[in-house]
Amino acid sequence: MSMTDSGDDYRDLLNQKRFLSEIELGIRQANRELIHGRIPELNKDKILRFAVAVGRLRARYLAAAVNMSVNEAGESLDEGYIDDLRQKREAYEEARVAFDALRDAVEKGYIDVEELE
Repeated sequence: MSMTDSGDDYRDLLNQKRFLSEIELGIRQANRELIHGRIPELNKDKILRFAVAVGRLRARYLAAAVNMSVNEAGESLDEGYIDDLRQKREAYEEARVAFDALRDAVEKGYIDVEELE
C-alpha cells in the first residue's frame, strides 16, 4: 500500500464521518421538531409523573405476581387470574418501553434538558 492509498483511505474516512455527522444532526433536528410538536409542554415534572406512573404499574404487576398461589390440589391458577396478570404485565411493559424511549430521546439530544427545567 502506498502513501497515496493511505491518504485516500484517511480522506474517505473523514468524508464518511462528516456525512454521518450531518445525517445525525438532521435526525436530531427532525426529532426535536417532531417531539416538541407532539409534546410542547414537556418538562421535568411531567417526566417525573410519567416515571411514577410506570412505577405504579410495576408495583401493581409485581403484587399480582407475588400473590399468585396454587390451590391445595396443586391445580394451576384460573384463567381469569392469568389473564389479569398478563394484562398488568403488558401495561407495565408498554409503559416501561415508552419511558425508555423518552430517556433515549433525551440522551440522543432530541429533547434539550434546558427545556426541561
